[in-house]
Amino acid sequence: MKSERRSLPMVALRGMTIMPEMIVHFDVSRQRSIAAIQEAMVEDQKIFMVTQKDIETENPKKEDLFEVGTVGTIKQIIKLPKHIVRVLVSGETRGILSTIEYEDPYMRAEVDVIDESDITIPEDLNGQAMERGLKDMFVDFAAKNGKMSKEAVAQVLEIQGLKKLVDEIAANTPLYYTDLQEILNETDFWKRYEALAFKLVNEVQIMDIKEEIQMKVKERVDKHQREYILREQLKLIREELGEDTTISDAEEFEKAAKALKAPKEVKEKLEKEIGRFKSSLNSPAESGVIRTYIETLLEMPWNKAVKDSNNIEFAQKVLDEDHYGLNQVKERILEFLAVRSLTKKGESPILCLAGPPGTGKTSIAKSLARALKKPYVRISLGGVRDEAEIRGHRKTYVGAMPGRIASAMKTAGAKNPIMLLDEIDKVSTDYKGDTFSALLEVLDSEQNSKFRDHYLEVPLDLSEVLFITTANTLQTIPRPLLDRMEVIEVSSYTENEKLHIAVEHLIPKQLDKHGLKPEQLTFSKHAIWKMARNYTKEAGVRQLEREIGNVCRKAAKEILTTQKKGIAVTEKNIHKYLGKEKYTYQMVNATDEVGIVRGLAWTSVGGDTLQIEVNVMPGSGDIMLTGQLGDVMKESAQTGISYIRSVSREYQIADDFFEKHDIHVHIPEGAVPKDGPSAGITMATAMISAITGHKVRADLAMTGEVTLRGRVLPIGGLKEKLLAAKNAGIKTVLIPKENVADVEELSSEITKGLEILPAEHMNEVLKTALLAEDGQEDRRDI
Repeated sequence: MKSERRSLPMVALRGMTIMPEMIVHFDVSRQRSIAAIQEAMVEDQKIFMVTQKDIETENPKKEDLFEVGTVGTIKQIIKLPKHIVRVLVSGETRGILSTIEYEDPYMRAEVDVIDESDITIPEDLNGQAMERGLKDMFVDFAAKNGKMSKEAVAQVLEIQGLKKLVDEIAANTPLYYTDLQEILNETDFWKRYEALAFKLVNEVQIMDIKEEIQMKVKERVDKHQREYILREQLKLIREELGEDTTISDAEEFEKAAKALKAPKEVKEKLEKEIGRFKSSLNSPAESGVIRTYIETLLEMPWNKAVKDSNNIEFAQKVLDEDHYGLNQVKERILEFLAVRSLTKKGESPILCLAGPPGTGKTSIAKSLARALKKPYVRISLGGVRDEAEIRGHRKTYVGAMPGRIASAMKTAGAKNPIMLLDEIDKVSTDYKGDTFSALLEVLDSEQNSKFRDHYLEVPLDLSEVLFITTANTLQTIPRPLLDRMEVIEVSSYTENEKLHIAVEHLIPKQLDKHGLKPEQLTFSKHAIWKMARNYTKEAGVRQLEREIGNVCRKAAKEILTTQKKGIAVTEKNIHKYLGKEKYTYQMVNATDEVGIVRGLAWTSVGGDTLQIEVNVMPGSGDIMLTGQLGDVMKESAQTGISYIRSVSREYQIADDFFEKHDIHVHIPEGAVPKDGPSAGITMATAMISAITGHKVRADLAMTGEVTLRGRVLPIGGLKEKLLAAKNAGIKTVLIPKENVADVEELSSEITKGLEILPAEHMNEVLKTALLAEDGQEDRRDI
């Protein structure tokens, strides 16, 4: 590729690029450009045309122009009105702007005119493939573009030779001037070919995408237009027939709004929304949202209340029929009824029934609704983590709906129902909001008279709702929320209570469920006790009911296959229906032993006993704790050791004993995690027994936490622990002195047959637990 430097008149083009092989006309209005054209005509009609970078520049300098332009020949000049000249130019070859010689009266530049006559294109298969590929791209572009005549396309396709083909396609393709400039800038032929091919393919893809988008838009517009026309026709037909349902709906809403018993604020909101509904007749989407909102407001029980039943005798009868025990809950409900009967009003209490699973917390709410003759709604809060579940979604969201509280009120159809918030301790919180905080407004008697649901947008009065919440544990409920509720502990059932519940409720229910008559299947008292003790391990009666159902199924099959008239389930044949025993109680040890003490534990399914074993062996003063103990129990063991070392001289323990011996504390059933602040005195007693060699009473169990100074601290779950001790055949139980008040609240059924000894200090524990060598209790005279 060669070049020749020439001095030529120059025209700066705005918004267009002229390519070699291109014949084009353009209008010139700037005086310097007109003068340059006239000078070119005086000379040899040659002119250099280069494109401005910015079309707004009036007097461009060299830096305002692209470097590569086109040298062409002026074919024709036509003068137009208003000092405009139209020029017909034929582009011939590329030129590179070197310098601008001068700018007035016209622009003249030194140009390196490029001679491309020496470019050779190989006539092998590669060259033919490139030529055919470029023609195919050009045909695709021309077909998609639609602005090129068939003659022009055919003329291009007849061209032979890759170089001429590239120049002709670049000259005849209607690309944007900046795209043409990019091709013009490529003085290397092979890069020019690649740039042109890329532009053609890119333009075809852009046009495909544009066409696809236009088709989708057209389809959507056509669909909406068609729906609009059909809707207008249908509207006109209905008007002619006098069946305009939309107007009828608006009138029905107005009529219902007038008849609705609701606060003034609700009435005003309804009138406003009905007006919006009328004005949105031509927008089905908007009118549908407004219609749903109006219907929701009309269905809410704003001032609609059911009359309370103040018959305390009837309520007492219903509660006793449905539930055995739960005396504290029943007493609180009857107190509420008595106050309501005397005052004719009164705030509804917010009760929280807390206790193990299967103890009747959920079903008591249903019985209460029957006793008070009120509507009953249940909301399960287990796993709820979105605040909108409580407060509702705002109307602006797609699929918006009221929250669970407002929906439950609508379902109840009254402003004073019984609402059960089940599993409130299993509510969770995430980035969507704090659900517990939303419940604060619901369960606060000072705030819930003006509860705001985001969907309703008007205050909802919850002050007359009788809220009952249930929880298995109070530990996961935030303190501010717990403070707003009256907590009633629902404790584990005793075996006698389970017997009564089974006889009065569970067995009749399962017999009816399995199609059996009472005379076809009977259970002995001892069989029920055995089921409760050896086939279930729970605080409630849910598993017991399943086992009774299991017996009923097997009995039904036996009656049908053997034609028996009746089956009696006793303690001796119960294994025939339920298989081998699933649970066994670790009964009291037969003999007094050294380093073995029976502790008492509370679990979520009731109470249990733990046998703590301690061994002392020669070593270097290490303490080993095994049995999968939690941090609290490990700290209790460390505290017990410290206490023992502080009183070692009183028990004639050698000063260097702890440096020369290892102590191993183990709690059997190592696969079960154990933790809690109530095994301190048990571990301390077992360790001092192992160290001194004195036996511990086998018929004794104990519970309590110990301090460094030997004080015995109070514990929880006393009822369950005493039941576990009684089931294990233990006669004497040591408890902290501060728990004596808890013993007084327990029924005689639990405490009967147990000697319960209070202890305030480890001295009292050890005097009772440790035996002297003659078999009598230790009196500190070792």
